[in-house]
Amino acid sequence: MSTRRDFLAAWSRSAALCALAPLPFAQFGPVARASGGRIRVRAGGSAAVDRFPFELGVASGEPAADGVVLWTRLLDLPGDPGAGFPVRWEVAADDGFRSVVRRGRAAALAELGHSVHVEVEGLEPGRDYWYRFHAAGATSPVGRTRTAPAPGTRPERFDFVFVSCQHYERGWYTGFRHMADESPALVVHLGDYIYESGPGDRDDLVRLHDADEPRTLDGYRGRYALYKRDPDLQAAHAAAPWVFTPDDHEVDNDWAGDHNTEELGREPFLARRAAAFQAMYEHFPLRRTSLPAGPDAQLHRRLDFGSLMRLHVLDTRQYRTLQPCGGRRQPPCAGQYAEGATILGSRQADWLLDGLDRSPARYNVLANQVFMARLLEGEEELTLPMDKWDGYPADRNRLMTFLHERRPSNPVVVTGDLHTNWVSDLKSDFERADSPTVGTEFAGTSISSSGDGADTAPQGENALGHNPHIKFFNAQRGYVRCRLSAARLRADFRIMPFVTRPDAPIATRASYVVENGIPGAQQT
Repeated sequence: MSTRRDFLAAWSRSAALCALAPLPFAQFGPVARASGGRIRVRAGGSAAVDRFPFELGVASGEPAADGVVLWTRLLDLPGDPGAGFPVRWEVAADDGFRSVVRRGRAAALAELGHSVHVEVEGLEPGRDYWYRFHAAGATSPVGRTRTAPAPGTRPERFDFVFVSCQHYERGWYTGFRHMADESPALVVHLGDYIYESGPGDRDDLVRLHDADEPRTLDGYRGRYALYKRDPDLQAAHAAAPWVFTPDDHEVDNDWAGDHNTEELGREPFLARRAAAFQAMYEHFPLRRTSLPAGPDAQLHRRLDFGSLMRLHVLDTRQYRTLQPCGGRRQPPCAGQYAEGATILGSRQADWLLDGLDRSPARYNVLANQVFMARLLEGEEELTLPMDKWDGYPADRNRLMTFLHERRPSNPVVVTGDLHTNWVSDLKSDFERADSPTVGTEFAGTSISSSGDGADTAPQGENALGHNPHIKFFNAQRGYVRCRLSAARLRADFRIMPFVTRPDAPIATRASYVVENGIPGAQQT
């Protein structure tokens, strides 16, 4: 199992390599440039083979007012596969790189899967930049990124999209292509970026996982590489900076803290979680503060976008206790109220409330994985989803009470996981329909998980009948586009009629707004 000492040693070697004078690429084997950024490599007199180290594309993320994180991962490198590899990077004020404003060197280390994480500083706030990498005689695709607005400033408008759940086998990633075309200032991904299952056997699968369920570092690396080769996903990464938080499928379905659904012992599962977390870090533009220490990673964090939005990124997997009442959907039970039951853990819960209480932002947006509002469903017997916040009412009640009493500015929760679209009022007491509304939850559907959807479904009709705080339901695929101004936050539910065939059109199914100072959402 990797430890923080191993990772810090890797970073030390990275820093040392970056401090060296530029290394000629010839030291890593006879390499010659070829057209289109590809290179031809000959080794030991064997026939020439094409190599392109940037097969997984490029990405940026974690935007601040003065910088961002740039990411790539090199594959198919010449020379020793266990060696570090020098990489050059550039950031420009224009897409033609006529005005390069920052450049430097990084090291792609074998210990980190030959991934590169460059924390660029010294950029201007609230503007677009373009970036690229050079390695092994090849140049990467160009990515566009954007810095956050300056502290204390309030831009007239800020657009972001949120998205989740992209099962590779269940549909094409057309939604990501549409998302890239919209050029948002930010993409917020709420988890289930990969799915850990082996190849499926359904008749409606559009493509298959290429390996059995991953449980080792190499297995998770291979699964991410499979997903990241998709050109539409690469386009969305290259179009805007991302903020990512995982849900369950990045490790194992419905995992909770040190518990899992495969009856693995605690230590074997933590070893699997360590492998999953390392692979996750290697494939996202995360800051060094999120570098895993074995099975642990600092994933809850806070990003400010001027005084318009504070983004509170939650982690509802790593610190939670086991789902009560047998998990899944169950009738209400005493286990929900067991002492110590938590979805956030006490430290993260304190961190969240403190950040909300001190926030200077007009909108406080919580990037949250699983459904927060109450979701009663059933015919003869009503049940609750125990893997969601319904399974942990103490944490939800504490947050709802805080929102009612302390009244942080415009709390809005954005949620993934359910593969369906929902709009809900957050209530100070979900047992009383007439209790005060204290915030809004927008839950977004999946990019591809669950395959082709439908405008309505029995689940939604049943839920709307039992939960008066729920205002909207839709079961098609897509994402949610949010547009912020000082006066309102508008959420557009962007949906596609199918994903089991390529090139689906995109349309707005419904739009809801949260007016400044008025809790709850209203349909436009």
